[in-house]
Amino acid sequence: MDDSNKKAIILMGHGSRVPDAGKHMEKVASGLRAKYGYNIVEICYMSRLGPHFPEIFEKCVVQGASEIMVIPYFLHDGLHLVLDIPEMMQEIATRHPNVKLVLGKNLGFDDVLVDLVQRRISASLNHCDVRELDLPPRRQFPVPPGQHEFVPMTPEDAARFLKQNHDHSSH
Repeated sequence: MDDSNKKAIILMGHGSRVPDAGKHMEKVASGLRAKYGYNIVEICYMSRLGPHFPEIFEKCVVQGASEIMVIPYFLHDGLHLVLDIPEMMQEIATRHPNVKLVLGKNLGFDDVLVDLVQRRISASLNHCDVRELDLPPRRQFPVPPGQHEFVPMTPEDAARFLKQNHDHSSH
């Protein structure tokens, strides 16, 4: 993205009920501005606490962006990357025909992750046993109205769910 005045980068994370859960993504956005000179770098979240994609997209347009690249701040190629994020982006793109909206590559795999995980292993060697952790009360992080808690699924249930959905989609 050479013309950084007219182009914007949006890092899109999942979102969390935990305040400041995205502070590291904010640091990455600041690093992109400082190290690579992007003028417009914003962060947003798909769900939970905002800011959310539509408002950050509009913020970029107001700042003069004619091209916006969304980098999904996700490691795995799950449903959010395959369907949820592209659908959300297509919906807003229909309302802004003069703005090029690009779905960039997610974090995925990169050889640098092997070294990063090794750094995390080294940094964790002196951590206490998990039973010694003092956890905050769950009520400190309420589920917003209309949203749901994560529902765990056993591997057997997941296999049945996948088979059932595959059988229905092949008809």
